[in-house]
Amino acid sequence: MFSHKAWGQGDSAQRPRVGKSAAARYFAERNRTSEKTSDEDESDRRPGSSTSPSNAARYLGLHLGTYLDEDVYKWGANSNKNVGKLNVGVSYRMGEWVKSMDLLLRVDFSTFEFKEGRALKMSMLPLVSFPDAKSGFPLYFGGGAGVGVFFKQVRDESSLSFDYQVVTGLRLFNLIGMTGLTLEAGLKNHVLLLSDGQYNGVFVALGSVFNF
Repeated sequence: MFSHKAWGQGDSAQRPRVGKSAAARYFAERNRTSEKTSDEDESDRRPGSSTSPSNAARYLGLHLGTYLDEDVYKWGANSNKNVGKLNVGVSYRMGEWVKSMDLLLRVDFSTFEFKEGRALKMSMLPLVSFPDAKSGFPLYFGGGAGVGVFFKQVRDESSLSFDYQVVTGLRLFNLIGMTGLTLEAGLKNHVLLLSDGQYNGVFVALGSVFNF
């Protein structure tokens, strides 16, 4: 009889716990586990949680450069040479297309020197570059087109232009905190809209890029 009673107690100890109280404990434990996993995932997605460029939804680039070579057609006197001088600008990443390309807004300021005087132009254009910044690949290629406005222009020349650029560059993110480095080269061209002038310039620029 003693052995039968002991066997019954052992069977009771091994019997799985069921009932409302057991179910409540099970769901409470599962909710705690789910909340912990959700918090960890949210922390991984937080912009400041990593220095990887893949976590940066936006970036802002600043560049300073100059023109190395050029062709000038019917803009100013025919004897003008090496008119392209300083180029400075900003590029802002507005979005991404199909996880393959970035859409940027670029604003450039360029100075030109002629025998007749100086010219100052602002270019504003959308620019597509690939691969996208989130890929982390350091090299990129791109192109864009937009409008140019001359704040100062050679006499009797158009104050509006059609601008287009083709660029290639090196982009290194997060070298110091959220600040990186860019090196870019390519073509920056324009066609004057209200006169016959045209300019084709080869440029190189050095800059910085900021993730946020």
